[in-house]
Amino acid sequence: MLNPAFILRRLSTVLAVSILTLTLLAVTSGILIAFYYVPTAGGAYDSLKEIDTQVPYGWLVHTLHNLSGNFVIVLGLVQIFVMFLGERFRRSWLTAWISGIFFTLSAIGLSWTAMILNWDQIGFWRLKIELGTIEAIPFIGATLRDIITGGSVGTLTVAHMYALHSYVISLASVGLAIVHLGALLFQEKEMQAEKSAAPVVQPVQQPEIEQPALATESEAKSPA
Repeated sequence: MLNPAFILRRLSTVLAVSILTLTLLAVTSGILIAFYYVPTAGGAYDSLKEIDTQVPYGWLVHTLHNLSGNFVIVLGLVQIFVMFLGERFRRSWLTAWISGIFFTLSAIGLSWTAMILNWDQIGFWRLKIELGTIEAIPFIGATLRDIITGGSVGTLTVAHMYALHSYVISLASVGLAIVHLGALLFQEKEMQAEKSAAPVVQPVQQPEIEQPALATESEAKSPA
Protein backbone atom coordinates (compact mmCIF):
# COMPACT_ATOMS: atom_id res chain seq x y z
CA MET A 1 0.00 0.00 0.00
CA LEU A 2 1.38 3.40 -1.01
CA ASN A 3 2.17 5.97 1.64
CA PRO A 4 -0.12 9.07 1.39
CA ALA A 5 2.89 11.35 1.91
CA PHE A 6 4.63 9.67 -1.03
CA ILE A 7 1.56 10.20 -3.24
CA LEU A 8 1.39 13.89 -2.29
CA ARG A 9 5.10 14.36 -3.04
CA ARG A 10 4.69 12.76 -6.44
CA LEU A 11 1.61 14.90 -7.08
CA SER A 12 3.52 18.08 -6.23
CA THR A 13 6.23 17.09 -8.71
CA VAL A 14 3.63 16.47 -11.43
CA LEU A 15 2.05 19.85 -10.66
CA ALA A 16 5.44 21.55 -10.91
CA VAL A 17 6.00 20.01 -14.35
CA SER A 18 2.52 21.14 -15.42
CA ILE A 19 3.16 24.65 -14.11
CA LEU A 20 6.40 24.95 -16.07
CA THR A 21 4.72 23.57 -19.21
CA LEU A 22 1.84 26.04 -19.02
CA THR A 23 4.23 28.89 -18.30
CA LEU A 24 6.32 28.10 -21.36
CA LEU A 25 3.13 27.76 -23.41
CA ALA A 26 1.94 31.18 -22.23
CA VAL A 27 5.30 32.75 -23.01
CA THR A 28 5.54 31.15 -26.46
CA SER A 29 2.01 32.17 -27.43
CA GLY A 30 2.65 35.64 -26.05
CA ILE A 31 5.70 36.04 -28.27
CA LEU A 32 3.62 35.03 -31.31
CA ILE A 33 0.90 37.52 -30.35
CA ALA A 34 3.52 40.26 -29.94
CA PHE A 35 4.27 40.14 -33.68
CA TYR A 36 0.83 41.64 -34.38
CA TYR A 37 -0.15 43.33 -31.11
CA VAL A 38 -0.08 47.14 -30.99
CA PRO A 39 0.34 48.41 -27.38
CA THR A 40 -1.57 51.66 -27.78
CA ALA A 41 -4.92 52.86 -26.48
CA GLY A 42 -6.41 52.97 -29.96
CA GLY A 43 -4.64 50.04 -31.57
CA ALA A 44 -4.71 47.35 -28.85
CA TYR A 45 -8.33 46.33 -29.35
CA ASP A 46 -8.13 46.46 -33.16
CA SER A 47 -4.89 44.48 -33.27
CA LEU A 48 -6.29 41.71 -31.07
CA LYS A 49 -9.44 41.62 -33.17
CA GLU A 50 -7.29 41.28 -36.27
CA ILE A 51 -5.33 38.44 -34.64
CA ASP A 52 -8.57 36.59 -33.85
CA THR A 53 -10.16 37.07 -37.28
CA GLN A 54 -7.49 37.54 -39.94
CA VAL A 55 -4.22 36.00 -38.79
CA PRO A 56 -4.08 32.25 -39.57
CA TYR A 57 -4.65 30.32 -36.33
CA GLY A 58 -4.40 33.59 -34.46
CA TRP A 59 -7.56 32.85 -32.51
CA LEU A 60 -6.07 29.54 -31.39
CA VAL A 61 -2.84 31.14 -30.18
CA HIS A 62 -4.78 33.89 -28.40
CA THR A 63 -7.05 31.34 -26.72
CA LEU A 64 -4.11 29.19 -25.61
CA HIS A 65 -2.44 32.28 -24.18
CA ASN A 66 -5.49 33.20 -22.13
CA LEU A 67 -6.23 29.66 -20.94
CA SER A 68 -2.65 28.88 -19.95
CA GLY A 69 -2.40 32.17 -18.06
CA ASN A 70 -5.57 31.42 -16.09
CA PHE A 71 -4.94 27.73 -15.41
CA VAL A 72 -1.42 28.36 -14.16
CA ILE A 73 -2.83 30.48 -11.33
CA VAL A 74 -5.11 27.62 -10.31
CA LEU A 75 -2.25 25.12 -10.43
CA GLY A 76 -0.05 27.43 -8.37
CA LEU A 77 -2.66 27.65 -5.62
CA VAL A 78 -3.27 23.88 -5.73
CA GLN A 79 0.48 23.28 -5.53
CA ILE A 80 0.80 25.27 -2.32
CA PHE A 81 -2.09 23.31 -0.79
CA VAL A 82 -0.61 19.96 -1.87
CA MET A 83 2.80 20.89 -0.47
CA PHE A 84 1.14 21.80 2.82
CA LEU A 85 -0.66 18.44 2.98
CA GLY A 86 2.54 16.64 2.02
CA GLU A 87 4.25 18.03 5.14
CA ARG A 88 7.10 19.61 3.23
CA PHE A 89 8.40 21.60 6.18
CA ARG A 90 12.06 20.65 6.26
CA ARG A 91 14.66 23.37 5.95
CA SER A 92 15.91 21.95 2.66
CA TRP A 93 12.43 22.52 1.20
CA LEU A 94 12.56 26.28 1.80
CA THR A 95 13.51 26.96 -1.83
CA ALA A 96 10.47 25.07 -3.12
CA TRP A 97 8.17 26.97 -0.78
CA ILE A 98 9.54 30.42 -1.62
CA SER A 99 9.65 29.80 -5.37
CA GLY A 100 6.15 28.30 -5.35
CA ILE A 101 4.61 31.22 -3.45
CA PHE A 102 6.37 33.88 -5.51
CA PHE A 103 5.47 32.09 -8.72
CA THR A 104 1.79 32.13 -7.79
CA LEU A 105 2.05 35.85 -7.01
CA SER A 106 3.77 36.49 -10.34
CA ALA A 107 1.05 34.55 -12.18
CA ILE A 108 -1.58 36.72 -10.49
CA GLY A 109 0.49 39.76 -11.47
CA LEU A 110 0.47 38.63 -15.10
CA SER A 111 -3.31 38.42 -15.00
CA TRP A 112 -3.55 41.84 -13.36
CA THR A 113 -1.31 43.59 -15.87
CA ALA A 114 -3.17 41.96 -18.78
CA MET A 115 -6.59 43.39 -17.87
CA ILE A 116 -6.02 46.66 -19.75
CA LEU A 117 -4.12 45.17 -22.69
CA ASN A 118 -7.37 44.31 -24.48
CA TRP A 119 -8.51 47.94 -24.15
CA ASP A 120 -12.14 46.97 -23.72
CA GLN A 121 -14.79 48.39 -21.40
CA ILE A 122 -14.42 45.68 -18.75
CA GLY A 123 -10.66 46.07 -18.43
CA PHE A 124 -10.82 49.87 -18.56
CA TRP A 125 -13.30 50.28 -15.72
CA ARG A 126 -11.78 47.49 -13.68
CA LEU A 127 -8.44 49.27 -13.83
CA LYS A 128 -10.10 52.53 -12.88
CA ILE A 129 -11.56 50.94 -9.74
CA GLU A 130 -8.32 49.25 -8.74
CA LEU A 131 -6.33 52.42 -9.33
CA GLY A 132 -8.58 54.08 -6.76
CA THR A 133 -7.61 51.36 -4.29
CA ILE A 134 -3.91 51.85 -5.10
CA GLU A 135 -4.22 55.62 -4.68
CA ALA A 136 -5.62 55.07 -1.17
CA ILE A 137 -2.31 53.55 -0.03
CA PRO A 138 -0.71 55.99 2.45
CA PHE A 139 2.29 58.04 1.33
CA ILE A 140 3.05 56.16 -1.93
CA GLY A 141 -0.42 55.57 -3.38
CA ALA A 142 -0.60 58.62 -5.65
CA THR A 143 2.98 58.18 -6.86
CA LEU A 144 2.43 54.50 -7.59
CA ARG A 145 -0.73 55.30 -9.53
CA ASP A 146 1.13 57.85 -11.68
CA ILE A 147 3.92 55.35 -12.37
CA ILE A 148 1.43 52.73 -13.55
CA THR A 149 -0.75 55.02 -15.64
CA GLY A 150 1.77 57.63 -16.77
CA GLY A 151 -0.56 60.35 -15.49
CA SER A 152 -3.88 59.23 -16.92
CA VAL A 153 -5.30 56.00 -18.30
CA GLY A 154 -4.32 55.94 -21.97
CA THR A 155 -1.57 54.87 -24.32
CA LEU A 156 1.16 55.24 -21.68
CA THR A 157 -0.83 53.01 -19.34
CA VAL A 158 -1.08 50.29 -21.99
CA ALA A 159 2.65 50.62 -22.75
CA HIS A 160 3.61 50.42 -19.06
CA MET A 161 1.38 47.41 -18.43
CA TYR A 162 2.64 45.72 -21.59
CA ALA A 163 6.26 46.20 -20.52
CA LEU A 164 5.59 44.82 -17.06
CA HIS A 165 3.57 41.92 -18.45
CA SER A 166 5.92 40.91 -21.26
CA TYR A 167 9.43 41.72 -20.05
CA VAL A 168 9.45 41.78 -16.26
CA ILE A 169 6.85 39.47 -14.76
CA SER A 170 6.95 36.90 -17.58
CA LEU A 171 10.70 36.37 -17.26
CA ALA A 172 10.38 36.18 -13.49
CA SER A 173 7.62 33.58 -13.81
CA VAL A 174 9.70 31.35 -16.08
CA GLY A 175 12.67 31.57 -13.73
CA LEU A 176 10.57 30.81 -10.66
CA ALA A 177 8.86 27.84 -12.36
CA ILE A 178 12.26 26.35 -13.26
CA VAL A 179 13.63 26.90 -9.76
CA HIS A 180 10.50 25.41 -8.21
CA LEU A 181 10.67 22.22 -10.28
CA GLY A 182 14.41 21.91 -9.71
CA ALA A 183 13.95 22.29 -5.95
CA LEU A 184 11.31 19.55 -5.85
CA LEU A 185 13.46 17.17 -7.88
CA PHE A 186 16.43 17.89 -5.61
CA GLN A 187 14.28 17.14 -2.57
CA GLU A 188 13.18 13.81 -4.01
CA LYS A 189 16.80 12.90 -4.71
CA GLU A 190 17.77 13.94 -1.20
CA MET A 191 15.04 11.83 0.37
CA GLN A 192 15.98 8.80 -1.73
CA ALA A 193 19.61 9.18 -0.63
CA GLU A 194 18.59 9.40 3.03
CA LYS A 195 16.32 6.38 2.66
CA SER A 196 19.04 4.28 1.06
CA ALA A 197 21.61 5.36 3.67
CA ALA A 198 19.36 4.49 6.62
CA PRO A 199 20.40 1.24 8.36
CA VAL A 200 18.12 -1.69 7.84
CA VAL A 201 16.66 -2.86 11.12
CA GLN A 202 16.69 -6.63 11.31
CA PRO A 203 13.96 -8.31 13.38
CA VAL A 204 15.20 -9.62 16.71
CA GLN A 205 15.17 -13.38 16.73
CA GLN A 206 13.94 -14.99 19.92
CA PRO A 207 16.20 -17.74 21.30
CA GLU A 208 14.82 -21.20 20.91
CA ILE A 209 13.73 -22.83 24.15
CA GLU A 210 14.56 -26.51 24.31
CA GLN A 211 11.58 -28.59 25.29
CA PRO A 212 12.17 -31.57 27.64
CA ALA A 213 12.03 -34.88 25.91
CA LEU A 214 8.91 -36.91 26.58
CA ALA A 215 9.43 -40.23 28.26
CA THR A 216 8.63 -43.30 26.28
CA GLU A 217 5.84 -45.63 27.35
CA SER A 218 8.31 -48.30 28.51
CA GLU A 219 10.26 -45.83 30.59
CA ALA A 220 7.05 -44.50 32.14
CA LYS A 221 5.99 -48.06 33.24
CA SER A 222 9.40 -49.13 34.55
CA PRO A 223 9.78 -49.04 38.34
CA ALA A 224 11.86 -46.35 39.86
